[in-house]
Amino acid sequence: MGKRLSRTAPISRMLGAGLLASASLSPAWGQGDEPTAEQLDWHPWEGAAAEGQLCRGRYVMPAYRLSAAPDPEALSLEADALNYATGGDALLRGDVVLRRGDAQLEAQSLKIPADREQLYAEGKLSLRDGRVLVRAERADMALSADRATLEDTAYVFYDQHIRGQAAQLKQTGEDRYRLRDAGFTTCDPGDNTWRLVSSDIKLNQASGVGTARHARLEVKDVPVFYWPWLRFPLDDRRQTGFLWPSLSASGDGIDYAQPFYWNIAPDQDATFVPRWLSDHGWLLGGEYRYLREASAGQIEGAWLSSDDGGSGGGANRYAGEDRWYIDATHAGRLTSRSDYRLRYGGASDGRYFDDFDRGIDGDSRVSMERLAQVDYRGERWQLDARAQGFQRLEDPLADNDKPFYRLPSLTANAQWQFDNGLYSEWRSNATYFWRDVDETVVPEREAAIGSRLHLTPVVGWRFERPWGYLEPRTELWHTAYTLDYGDRPTQRSDTPTRSVALSSVDGGLVFERELALGGQDYRQTLEPRLNYAYVPRTDQRDLPDFDSRERTFSWDQLWSTRRFSGADRVGDLNRLSYALESRLLEDDAGAERLSAGVGQSVYFADRRIDIDGDPDKSRRDEYLTEARYYQATRERSPLVTRLDWQITPRWSAGYEWLYDDQRNQTERSSVEARYRHPDGHVLNLGYRWEIQGFDPGVLPGDDAYRDYNREEIDVSFAWKATPRLDLIGRYLHDQTHQRSLDQLAGVQWNDCCYGLQLVWREWVDDNDTARVEDDFSDRGIFLRFVFKGLGGMGQHSGGAFEQAIPGYRATQF
Repeated sequence: MGKRLSRTAPISRMLGAGLLASASLSPAWGQGDEPTAEQLDWHPWEGAAAEGQLCRGRYVMPAYRLSAAPDPEALSLEADALNYATGGDALLRGDVVLRRGDAQLEAQSLKIPADREQLYAEGKLSLRDGRVLVRAERADMALSADRATLEDTAYVFYDQHIRGQAAQLKQTGEDRYRLRDAGFTTCDPGDNTWRLVSSDIKLNQASGVGTARHARLEVKDVPVFYWPWLRFPLDDRRQTGFLWPSLSASGDGIDYAQPFYWNIAPDQDATFVPRWLSDHGWLLGGEYRYLREASAGQIEGAWLSSDDGGSGGGANRYAGEDRWYIDATHAGRLTSRSDYRLRYGGASDGRYFDDFDRGIDGDSRVSMERLAQVDYRGERWQLDARAQGFQRLEDPLADNDKPFYRLPSLTANAQWQFDNGLYSEWRSNATYFWRDVDETVVPEREAAIGSRLHLTPVVGWRFERPWGYLEPRTELWHTAYTLDYGDRPTQRSDTPTRSVALSSVDGGLVFERELALGGQDYRQTLEPRLNYAYVPRTDQRDLPDFDSRERTFSWDQLWSTRRFSGADRVGDLNRLSYALESRLLEDDAGAERLSAGVGQSVYFADRRIDIDGDPDKSRRDEYLTEARYYQATRERSPLVTRLDWQITPRWSAGYEWLYDDQRNQTERSSVEARYRHPDGHVLNLGYRWEIQGFDPGVLPGDDAYRDYNREEIDVSFAWKATPRLDLIGRYLHDQTHQRSLDQLAGVQWNDCCYGLQLVWREWVDDNDTARVEDDFSDRGIFLRFVFKGLGGMGQHSGGAFEQAIPGYRATQF
């Protein structure tokens, strides 16, 4: 019996598009026997192709059995036998193959009535269109309408790695489908780690929404979650509905959150998060977002009425109090050169985020910003106007730790560059500073509020050649104040001014030579550098302290004329810095293999100006400590040595050492070794030492002050044991007090169809004080599941891993 080829009217286009829509369905399983892997077009990876693959194979459509017709709307047909009944019905038997465009249907028998309105197929039929495979026992399809019914189906979405079954699949209208006793999974054939099962699923491809009744999630065939009714998206369009819950347990108790997403409009959405914490009570959080053509913003916040008191080191601190926070932002564009930003943030107390964003990836913000800003960026001028303030998140929070508000702050900067190396700059700022404190309990320099006008013209010249450079530079600081000390008695002027010039001459030479080491050609440089800086001693006792802090000494401070940050203090300086640097460059790539430097400053006068601004301090008892007196009167800075070494493509090291050669003691040192493997393995070994009082900007009473030498050991690693398994860990040790500051151990399993993160962590909370005695430990175990193609539950830990382990990039599920 020979085969014959014929053409007829186009067959229904329902099957390919309809079943593609069900691919977005959060899958489940139907009734009946599961097809074999081979029947699902499954091809296992073989040999080298299997390396690095999460899935053990892939779905591949076999070649078309019929060639494509010139007319994509035409129907190509082959069959073992074709018979016509008396009434005109056509019956195709045997190995029936039909192709129209990209869709190919195979069946054992096919009946087309005389009116050519329907098509009936039976006997292990299969439909493929390059994206989807559908197998069924029976099919009833309308050839001229969007109606079809398929019985006992199994389907595969090749690219999405999705497979599923349904007892019945119906097309009920254009882009509308219904599945009975259906389900799906993204696991490999034969692996039913998870699946979503539903008795009744409706899909609306036009709206991108699906619904399921009596849906349940099964893990290893064991039901773990049930929804009486479930609404889910079919594509990337946002849809209103419940999101996956979050559940964690730690030393503070149980934390459960159930988010609900509301798709308000194409440019607006909101998320509501009712949350129950066993040691605090019910917390209602939420977020509203909007995105418009020239502006965007969001409002987030949370509210808890009458705190149950919490647990751990801060138990009962806020018992019975309302706890809340709000953070609203808005930003937009006025013109192509001008933008604006608005923000308001606030919290009920300084430990809100310590208590409610605890865990492996908690919120680490230390302040809440309030801001209204507009700027302009011209070719020469940059303008900025803002009103800005911060709520500092500490509790207890002393008055002198409260930051000043800027109400407002106006900035105008410009620069000019000339062909002969001359350049000039103009920097200016006018700010009104305010804060709400008791003026009688803060240091006198911080008791005032008022305005500050700060003008800084700059002139300099830079001569530069490949063999060296020379740059003299002078900037004039003129600052004028109008102050109000409120109820604080003072002899200070309420209209002080200051004018002082900051001058420097910086110069360096560059010597080069060719060098061969270990069979590798290098270019070695030798770069001596000198920098002289002079800032005259200027009486600043009448000046307030709005935003200044004495800077920590470092390599960069060897070359800076500014001993203080901010504009309220200018430190007197008469010093010469000298250094010698050497770099090792690979000739073929120009990459820096080694950089080493050693430098020091020699002082020709004492540095009498401290944060009080007093130029007459010269006696030891006028300083807070002997250490601060020594820093002000020492003849030389610490010797600064630094090293960055790319030992191999995978190993690198860094070293810094600040050594006092007058007292023969180390003031600060750090050494670290880093390992980076192309496959993602990471190892960090670090040691840090810092002498007590090294940072002059941190005074006794500050939260960051430590009355001991700090010595810490930091070890962290991330090891990608297999393409599926990541192992991570960190240990931070306080050698001074022989205690652990942070311990973390975790495992991440990333399989073809699911992911799992399991993390144990124990850490020290400093209770927002400088005292070690009131520190307390917290600990927790955090678990997160991700069902690929469906979603996940639990806290996301990737950000915390990357912060704790430098160089690690968490695997994305």
